[in-house]
Amino acid sequence: MVGRSAEQSRINRVVADAKGGRSRSLVLRGEAGIGKTALLDYAESVAGGMRVLRVVGIESEAEVAYAALHLMFVRDLHLLERLPEAQAEALRAAFGASDASVERMLPGAATLSLLSEIADHRPLLCLLDDAQWFDQSSIDALLFAVRRLHADPVATIFAARDGEAAFPASGVESIALRRLDTVDAARLAVAASALPSGVVDRIVAESGGNPLAVVELAAHATEAPEDPAPVAPLPAAGRLDAHFRRLVGALAEPTRTVLLLAAADHGSPLPTLLAAAAELGSDAADFEPAERSRLVHVTADGVLFRHPLIRAAAYQEAPFARRLAAHRALARVLTDPRDADRRAWHVAAAAAGPDDAAADGLEQVAQRATGRGAAAAVARALDRAAHLTAAPTVRGRRLVAAGRAAYDAGQLDRAVELAAAGAELTDVPAEIAEAGWIRAQVAYERASPAEACRLALAAAAPVLATDPRLAVSILIEATWCARDAADVELLRRCAGWLRALTQDAVPSIGGLVGFADLLCGDVAAAVGPMRDALLAARDSENGAKLERLNAAFLGLLVGEDDLALAMLDRQVGELRGRGELGWLPYAQEPLALAQLATGRLRDADGSVAEAMALGAELGLELQVVVLSATAAWLAAARGEPDHARRLATRVVADSRRHGMAAAQANWALGLVDLTSGDPGRALERLEDACVAAPGRDIMVRAVPDHVEAAVRVGDAARARLFLPRLAEWAAHTKSPVAAALLLRCEALLHDGEAADRRFEEALAAERCGPYDRARTRLVFGEWLRRHRRPTAAKEQLLAAYESFDRIGAQGWLPRVRAELTALGETAPGEAGSATGLTPQELQVVRRAATGMSNREIAAELFLSPRTVGHHLYKAYPKLGVRRRAELGKLDL
Repeated sequence: MVGRSAEQSRINRVVADAKGGRSRSLVLRGEAGIGKTALLDYAESVAGGMRVLRVVGIESEAEVAYAALHLMFVRDLHLLERLPEAQAEALRAAFGASDASVERMLPGAATLSLLSEIADHRPLLCLLDDAQWFDQSSIDALLFAVRRLHADPVATIFAARDGEAAFPASGVESIALRRLDTVDAARLAVAASALPSGVVDRIVAESGGNPLAVVELAAHATEAPEDPAPVAPLPAAGRLDAHFRRLVGALAEPTRTVLLLAAADHGSPLPTLLAAAAELGSDAADFEPAERSRLVHVTADGVLFRHPLIRAAAYQEAPFARRLAAHRALARVLTDPRDADRRAWHVAAAAAGPDDAAADGLEQVAQRATGRGAAAAVARALDRAAHLTAAPTVRGRRLVAAGRAAYDAGQLDRAVELAAAGAELTDVPAEIAEAGWIRAQVAYERASPAEACRLALAAAAPVLATDPRLAVSILIEATWCARDAADVELLRRCAGWLRALTQDAVPSIGGLVGFADLLCGDVAAAVGPMRDALLAARDSENGAKLERLNAAFLGLLVGEDDLALAMLDRQVGELRGRGELGWLPYAQEPLALAQLATGRLRDADGSVAEAMALGAELGLELQVVVLSATAAWLAAARGEPDHARRLATRVVADSRRHGMAAAQANWALGLVDLTSGDPGRALERLEDACVAAPGRDIMVRAVPDHVEAAVRVGDAARARLFLPRLAEWAAHTKSPVAAALLLRCEALLHDGEAADRRFEEALAAERCGPYDRARTRLVFGEWLRRHRRPTAAKEQLLAAYESFDRIGAQGWLPRVRAELTALGETAPGEAGSATGLTPQELQVVRRAATGMSNREIAAELFLSPRTVGHHLYKAYPKLGVRRRAELGKLDL
């Protein structure tokens, strides 16, 4: 190769790393003819000993869900039996071998597992050319897999053209291929053909350094070796398409016909193409002129164009009527039921105007794609079906449904465009509401929760009387948006609209009304309905996911922390079991808060880290911001102040978009200051947090920190500022947890026997988590030392130290040490058994300690078994163990 030494070196490293057991991925980007395929050829040439899977994207199959993935794995489908059953079933359904319904991201997890299985015996090299023409479902699955491959001997190299159909691969290393400089372009021209220096100079100048242009121009000059006239420019890089069109146009019409058919359905085997050719009066012999011109290579498997631009030229050079005829011929010969989707797309491509039969066929394509979890394919099929539909109302219905599918596929701008177009055409209230709901959901990510709430309320209006269940689904989201915006006025509007619905129509409405009342500050009216909804959800396996998650979160708001944790943990487990990855970042948010509230800080670390990684992969930018606030709180408790500040500062800077997340981030910053001995600064932060949070939400638990900061600076008046909130919450929920927090605050504001008694009562409270109990022991120990009771102080401080260390709250240890030092005591060393493990290592280790195999752990965490083994290998030295059997003896 000429002029690609740096790229070759990078490919060498990717291949070598994979051979050494470290997964690597790379995207080669560039214009047509820049040399992407040649570099893939080079990668294959240096892959000695590796299994090579090579796939070329087919433009005509970009509409067919999982077409590229099926092409990639068609020889390895027997390995599906080694995958977890849910994942194996997902790929069977994706490939049309099963009628099971599939969650959108589960084929990605299955792709990860299947790549790991294929690489089990020898390293694997995946070469994926023309990736810009892969169907979106295959792209999503492959990117999910390569981002999560870590310790498997798998190298994946994508080649994708720049331009309108640019391949989306965030999170994967990318190389932009540049044109050759004049020296390398001249070397390539001379290597291609022996030409006079003047011609070589012309080629270099006209090619612009595009390697394919250099080679084509050199071949053109060889065929006409006389020096071209200066006024007759050679076909340059930007005009390669015109060059190939001239080559195709010079062929006889029967040859152009068979090339047109091959270009219109590049994935068909040769018998299918020949059957279609016969429909148009051509046969196999008509390929011969194109083969002699080196435009195509024909085998029994099909027709391979020498370059994608030739295929484009063969299609675009044909008149419009001939293109329609080609698609009709292909549709007639695709009679196998397995080709139903491709047939429907050809019927649609053959339509010159509205065609209800073609539109109905594409709607059936969308229905099949829905079952396979291919949301992007659903959106494309319904969008095209809508444009072929004559009746405006039917067209509107299909456009709204296409908008919903586009939203599910993460195509937010397109979702809004489709939904808005559909809403203008339909007169069905439910469809108008659905379109408005889509706009609201996109606004949550793109604008703010407040704007999303306003749009959701407007969307619910048309169906309040006619479809109360749909109205409630929208209003649940509206209420959460108002809560996230920390906007009490919007919360009141949500509460009012919810009361307009009846309990008979929607049994779950009571808990949601209570939730809105609580956030508006009416604790007395809220707690009863919320607890009823919580208990009903506990005793029921039914109900929509969003409603069940909402009911479980209510447990935290009424002080039923352990029950809320159990329900959320169960629901997240169910989502894992079904492979519903798209829901996990949302379900793990309240789960992490429940783990935080119950003192399971390391579990919360794992939940937040996984949710943030998944959220980033799925493009849930605002959800990552929300999770960052919880991550900041956990970092502060862990004793990582710089990390906590970085996370929290980013969230606070975006407070206009998400007021509740900003309040929680200020809580985290207050903890940083409180643990580092700056109670004055902590007081300001915590006051900001408590002022911003509406009603008696989760942020009522920040009040004890605010009281502590105020007491430490000697400002009793400010310490009592938010105490009525906590007192009211404790009184109406009758939660032992709330009572214990209130008792700690009251103890700090009293002295003598009254303080002593309240501290003791707080410590005696049932169901109080280890974190809150340790916080009480710390301030009680400090109080005891100041009141010259060293023995009692030492007992409380050592107990606090042990708890903080054990649960991963090392941020509080310096304060405990300072108190012990003042007593003349030496603090024990940090000895938490899980200290030093990353969140994912802890998730893996805990599951291994219960006896789960690497394969079982991998299926649950959406990793490969080798990556699980890698995490265990790194964790053993940190835990001081040598064998898996020893894990069960540790306090994890």
